[in-house]
Amino acid sequence: MRIVIAEDLMLLRDGLVRMLTDTGHTVVAAVSTAPELEAAVAEHRPDLSIVDVRMPPGFRDEGLRAALAIRAREPKTPILILSQYVERAYAAELIADGNGAVGYLLKDRVTALDEFLDAIERVAAGGTAMDPEVVRQLFARNNTDRGINALTAREREVLGLVAQGFSNSAICAELVLAPPSVEKHIGNILTKLDLPPSDDTHRRVRAVLAYLNG
Repeated sequence: MRIVIAEDLMLLRDGLVRMLTDTGHTVVAAVSTAPELEAAVAEHRPDLSIVDVRMPPGFRDEGLRAALAIRAREPKTPILILSQYVERAYAAELIADGNGAVGYLLKDRVTALDEFLDAIERVAAGGTAMDPEVVRQLFARNNTDRGINALTAREREVLGLVAQGFSNSAICAELVLAPPSVEKHIGNILTKLDLPPSDDTHRRVRAVLAYLNG
């Protein structure tokens, strides 16, 4: 996989480069500012960009804004955001276009190598990867939303795994459920969140967005 990294902390940036290179990926650019990120993506058209939320000069949301600008030009460009903290608005804004190929992980997750590598693979393939802590906090904050509140405990578990980017088969393995049970739970979730059957292949992403905006 060809990857662009945008991270202003040199130690983390260099660590990501080494880790990704050692696991068989190619880092085509490693930059420290948002303008450099946009230029690198335009030049290299990578399979994935890993982007810090807060970058120079303001250290507010420059990285996220650059990522959104990139996806506005090329809506399905895979972007994995790294953040020091859970910031609900950022997670919701990133996934709001419903196109998938996005992720939002806390920086601590980088040290869990297998989980991190699995997340970048899912995002590059067009799926989603939400940090489990992000999912936990968002569910806690949205428990008064009518659609979310209508979900059973098991349906919440399933939606949480959908948000993290798990496939149906992975959910089966994680919760020790048969495939028909998982399919039924997901169908119930989509119905309760007012996402009726359609030809839209991104209904799972829209389900995640429903509780992010709850």
